Amino acid sequence: MEIIRTVAEMRAWRRQAGKLAFVPTMGNLHAGHLALVKAARERADKVVVSIFVNRLQFGQGEDFGAYPRTFDADCDKLRAAGVDALFFPEEQELYPRVRQDFNVEPPNIQNELCGAFRPGHFRGVATVVTKLFNIVQPDLACFGKKDFQQLHVIRAMVDDLNSPIEIVPVDTGRADDGLALSSRNGYLSAEERAEAPRLYRNLEQIRQRLQDGDHDYAALEQAARDDLAQAGWIVDYVEIRQADTLAVAHAGEKRLVVLAAARLGRTRLIDNIEVFR
Repeated sequence: MEIIRTVAEMRAWRRQAGKLAFVPTMGNLHAGHLALVKAARERADKVVVSIFVNRLQFGQGEDFGAYPRTFDADCDKLRAAGVDALFFPEEQELYPRVRQDFNVEPPNIQNELCGAFRPGHFRGVATVVTKLFNIVQPDLACFGKKDFQQLHVIRAMVDDLNSPIEIVPVDTGRADDGLALSSRNGYLSAEERAEAPRLYRNLEQIRQRLQDGDHDYAALEQAARDDLAQAGWIVDYVEIRQADTLAVAHAGEKRLVVLAAARLGRTRLIDNIEVFR
């Protein structure tokens, strides 16, 4: 696996790569990331993964400085997974003027769901992903469904800006007890880790009720919020949305997604589940 640290080197490598698949990450890799790599390998001649902890998508008081940096372990995992190249730029390489004067501004969905609690987050995501797409120039890029709102923003951005990149969604990786795999799971204490699957169980309960024909979305959302709060969680949201647009869902729609975010101790967990009726 070749480790590439500069934009110029990445562009030179890309010219020899043939059909290229890209997996952007912030490192601290787990089985969910490796599932993205597997999906990428199945679709292209070469696979490049990036590791870059993007300051722009962290809000005030969030964990940019504490975000785990596990470069050596990440490299071992990527080599074992058959990755061809790792793009690992320093911050100054991507942001040479320190301040990013031009940003990619998503539509109002950036201020809903997670965006309501993380102002500017999706602007930071859209901006760095656009920069990485422009540098790596992949034919396709793989993103996990766990970050469902992020996936929606990136797919819409690529479509609106006519970017010649296929966005490949990959199902959420889960532990045996249902907890969505996430780098932030490492922040959980042993007691919190045992409690954490409650989030997914609530989403599953809503999914089953929806498939049984329950149309009282507000009551389903409130029941899940109450269950989490009673168990000591601080709930940001539990919402049923239209799966294709993330618009507010109405009774009778066939493609839904149930999304949730809540804090367990100091760890903010997100999850979602799609519902097709």
